[in-house]
Amino acid sequence: MDIDKVTFNNLRSQYLSIKEEIDEAVAEVLDSGWFILGPQVVAFEKEFAAYCETSYAVGVGNGTEGLQLALLACGVGPGDEVITTPLTAVFTALAISATGAMPVFVDIDPQTYTLDPLRLERAFTPKTRAILPVHLYGQCADMEPIVEFARRYDLAVVEDACQAHGALYKGRKAGCLGHVGVFSFYPTKNLGAYGDAGIVVTNDQEIAERVQTLRNGGQRGRYRHVVRGFNSRLDELQAAILRVKLRRLDEWNAARRRRARLYNELLKGSNVVTPVEREYAQHVYHLYVIRSRRRDDLRSFLQQHGVETLIHYPTPVHLQEAYRDLGFRREEGELPLFREAETCAAAILSLPLFPHLAEKQVAYVCDLIGQFDERED
Repeated sequence: MDIDKVTFNNLRSQYLSIKEEIDEAVAEVLDSGWFILGPQVVAFEKEFAAYCETSYAVGVGNGTEGLQLALLACGVGPGDEVITTPLTAVFTALAISATGAMPVFVDIDPQTYTLDPLRLERAFTPKTRAILPVHLYGQCADMEPIVEFARRYDLAVVEDACQAHGALYKGRKAGCLGHVGVFSFYPTKNLGAYGDAGIVVTNDQEIAERVQTLRNGGQRGRYRHVVRGFNSRLDELQAAILRVKLRRLDEWNAARRRRARLYNELLKGSNVVTPVEREYAQHVYHLYVIRSRRRDDLRSFLQQHGVETLIHYPTPVHLQEAYRDLGFRREEGELPLFREAETCAAAILSLPLFPHLAEKQVAYVCDLIGQFDERED
């Protein structure tokens, strides 16, 4: 197949497909002279809340700050514990730490890579204040038992939906399943800005008002600071860009799902483990993640043939140096505390997948994986 290179993503191709609309939206903001918390932010908040089937949405500076503010708005603070997964971007745990609370990890379901609800009980303590499930790679965690567990112990549920724009759980949108949901609009997300941006969604008016206050320096009214807040505001340019792109999100998610299905079909019978879509879920494939027992060798082979890949995430949070003080690092020969997360982290590989990826490029990647299998057998 005559293909020189398959990039992991291609944001330029997406921009060119909507260039006229984006340029017009940006020009409108520049011409208005209003750049912070203006009409574009208000409009986008309404549109995204409607998309997520929630009553409220509050634009913030980025997804990490969104998680932090959502946790604070739910009453999480110093001395509390928040249950989450060790297989996620470290920013999930950093948001917990930023509130003064401590992340407490439970292992994952190795088929979905999301928090395993059956393990919640053993992580619960009198200090537990919230559960922070991560809808990893574009598939929702199994929310029903998580929400039921939280209800039993009067815990807040904050969804990290930063990789799950438009994902469904039993027909309902990611972000509306717990008390509050948080999305990142980092440029490579399914709905990405052209810089950092994020949003918090909820059906709880009090939570929405708290986040609104916290994001803008703790102000309620100009120069009236009622709490010690933060500076975490979604700007007008990013909101205008996101309004244009939101109209394409379902179309782009459908394109991702088609390419994921093609990967699944072409990789049948190979030596790699392909993603599992649970019966309760509609996966939006922010990432198409396989597992291989020869992950590093496979990655090197693909790179030699012009295919870019990434690993999301090679080191679980509990083994990161930043969280050494939690005491999870083990000596050589000791059994892992979170076996599934560590086993998966050693084998996962993210293949190229984006809405404008050509089908022939998917076929090329799969053909190379087949060649690698033959070489290794």
